[in-house]
Parts: sequence; C-alpha cells; structure tokens
Amino acid sequence: MTTRPIRLLGDPVLRTRAAEVTTFDKELRTLVKDLTDTMLDAPGVGLAAPQLGVGLRVFVYDVGDQYGHLVNPVLHYPDDEEQDGPEGCLSLPGLTFDCRRKENVVAHGQDVFGDPVTVEGSALLARCVQHETDHLDGVLFIDRLDGDARREAMRAVREAAWAGEPPPVVRASPHPLFGRAT
Repeated sequence: MTTRPIRLLGDPVLRTRAAEVTTFDKELRTLVKDLTDTMLDAPGVGLAAPQLGVGLRVFVYDVGDQYGHLVNPVLHYPDDEEQDGPEGCLSLPGLTFDCRRKENVVAHGQDVFGDPVTVEGSALLARCVQHETDHLDGVLFIDRLDGDARREAMRAVREAAWAGEPPPVVRASPHPLFGRAT
C-alpha cells in the first residue's frame, strides 16, 4: 500500500487545470494505485491526481458498490434535476458545506489502458464525479457555494488547524520523465 500526502487548499496545483493524459503506461497505473490507496486510507469517496500534486486528468472513486477510476473525463447531464447536500473535500479536511450539484451525470473517459469507459451515476456518485472533475479543472467545491455559504466556508478555512501549513515535501524522481508527467 502506497499512500501519498494530500495537497491542501492554498497549494497552487489545486487551482491549475490538469493536462490531458496522452501516455497510458506503467507510470499512469502506479498513479491510479497510489490515488486509490491514499483515498481509502484517508478515507474518502474520491480523489483526483492534482490532490497528490500531479497535474493529470485522472481521478478515482469508491461510492457504495461502485468504484474505479476515470482518465480524461468529459461530463454530460441527462436532465436538469439538481441536488443540494453536504459535501467535503480531502484537501479541506474536516470541513463540510451544503453544495448544489446536478442529480444525474454521465461521464465518458478512459481507463488506465486507454480503453473507453462510461460512468453513469446519480445522488452521491454524481456528486463525487462532478467534484473530482472540478478538481481536474482547478475548481474546488467551495467555489460553487452561494455568497453567504462561501463566506462562512472561507472563515472556517482561515480558522482550520491545517490553514497556512507548508505544502508537503515531495521528492523528485532522479529519472528523466521525458515530458510525460508533471
């Protein structure tokens, strides 16, 4: 089991759009395994690569009896139904706020081998897929809150025990990456 430090709000990687995955290799499979191990250890229901400091469009999820990963997701909404409900984030530990999301989602993407994958979900799975895809776009769930709730969230962030902590030290590989990873 390999767990990695989860980046917290304030780390610039969380506000940067992640790059499309173009190389489906062992490095990507290792990333998905590390994401899964870290998510399960946290514990959480989803985790995106930027939360581990990797600027690639990939996330993992584990909601009820549905679990897996999605690379290069593109979301579609089959209807206009919405849900309001509590949402939290491993990059904002201990904080939960009601957030509005679409009730149903269809996500198209790829698996670690580049094969097409479709994930359809409603309720918590839909919320998770939207939340993790937002991470890949540099968006956090607190960005989706209305004015008063957002102000309350930002106050809670400033008062959180983890606020202002330095980002984790990440060891760089001594091996050349040839532009395949960031």
